[in-house]
Amino acid sequence: MAYWLFKSESSVWSWDQQVAKGDEGEEWDGVRNYQARNFMRQMKLGDRGFFYHSQLEKAIVGIVEVCAEAHPDSTTDDDRWECVDIKAIEPLPTHVTLSMVKADERLQNMALVKSSRLSVQPVEEDAWKIICQMGGL
Repeated sequence: MAYWLFKSESSVWSWDQQVAKGDEGEEWDGVRNYQARNFMRQMKLGDRGFFYHSQLEKAIVGIVEVCAEAHPDSTTDDDRWECVDIKAIEPLPTHVTLSMVKADERLQNMALVKSSRLSVQPVEEDAWKIICQMGGL
């Protein structure tokens, strides 16, 4: 299993909206960055990800699971763009903020710290475990 982080502005697509989609999940569409698209092409069914509210909250708020592997993004006719579908698994009892991540020496190599603008990014297993613990799981 691989681990990922998915960023969304809560005013555009929130954790609550993701949860409301249930087991069907939702396309992680609209990504127009080649590196982020390539990460989605690597994803497998059952991979887990953090759901991150960017902009205002800047916090990891829940855990999602890839429920459909890479396929054409339905929001464009341009065949360069693909996306995966994700479904909500569980909320983090304690939201893990970007400032908390940056303050933890063990997480300094995370893409969230180093490439903070990338909307889809990998998460190393050690970092996954640390953040889950920080979030109360």
